[in-house]
Amino acid sequence: MQAEPQQTPQQSRSAFREVVETLLFTLLIYLLIRTFLFENYRVVGTSMVPTLADGQFLVVNKLGYRLHPPQRGDIIVFRDPFSSDRKLIKRVIGLPGDSVEIVGGQILINGQSLDEPYLADPGDTTRSATALAEEEYWVMGDNRDNSSDSRSWGTLVRARIVGKAWLSYWPPALWGLIPHETYGLVE
Repeated sequence: MQAEPQQTPQQSRSAFREVVETLLFTLLIYLLIRTFLFENYRVVGTSMVPTLADGQFLVVNKLGYRLHPPQRGDIIVFRDPFSSDRKLIKRVIGLPGDSVEIVGGQILINGQSLDEPYLADPGDTTRSATALAEEEYWVMGDNRDNSSDSRSWGTLVRARIVGKAWLSYWPPALWGLIPHETYGLVE
């Protein structure tokens, strides 16, 4: 019977070094992806019902808005205007240069009605026109009667936008791409 060869101290150090290098490389890749490409987000509250549910987990695409600006209808994650530690999720309603007015729950963009088929109830809010400056967006929750949004705290500057909600991965029943259809203005 032959004895198995034992590892030398140099071989043990080499194996340990490979494990450490692999772990550090994995951590670096994770940090790069999380910093520049994607991040996860948990929906808290009911402001986006019926589109998104409380407790739903999403993947947020952070790269897309480095290449092009947000579009009307996009569901975005952004840093709370009052606390950079907290992130919120809402739908983009108004774009830079738009005038946004609300009459009896109906959104008017530059005087034209916005078609919003994703709403269960548009509510009955009335708000005078707000002109959006360059780099300003108007965002609102889909659950209009239960959403703190631009109607309460004003416009959102682009620098606070983290990214576009891209994929739902929990719970399994809600798994799939987040719908971002471009909803038009009604003449």
